[in-house]
Amino acid sequence: MPLINLSGQTVNHNHGFTLIEVLIAVVILALGLLGLAGLQSTSLRNNQSAYFRSQATLLAYDIADRVRANAVGNYDNQAETNNDCLANTCTPAQMAGYDLKQWNDQLRNQLPSGEGVVCKDKTPGDGNSKSAHNCDGVGDAYAVKIWWDDDHDGAATQRFVMSFQP
Repeated sequence: MPLINLSGQTVNHNHGFTLIEVLIAVVILALGLLGLAGLQSTSLRNNQSAYFRSQATLLAYDIADRVRANAVGNYDNQAETNNDCLANTCTPAQMAGYDLKQWNDQLRNQLPSGEGVVCKDKTPGDGNSKSAHNCDGVGDAYAVKIWWDDDHDGAATQRFVMSFQP
């Protein structure tokens, strides 16, 4: 209802937001929400990367425990075997191959493009894949080297290395 002043004239006072102000507020809100979406995406990616690193750590400790339990077996660049050492009696060498088979299966199942090697290595920090692991076979310490594709681009880009004494 229009207002009428004392002289009888109609006065219209429009108070409120203009269309430009509303558009600016919507743009600012949209930019803020896009920033939050980007932050959420980065957070999820980093969380997944941390999970893979945790899995690699657990798997490295798993094979280290297996090596310590089978101190007679030689795990240095040992080949995997399909022997079922749970159902059958195995030699220490067969047990080492069985352990490596189970361990590598776990790597493939728990890490994207997961692969790993257990070897004696004086310089464990080198090597960029299972085929180019650069193990020198020197010393008493074992090195566990694990690679996986952290960003799902098809190349094993992350590496976890652990050395231990059996």
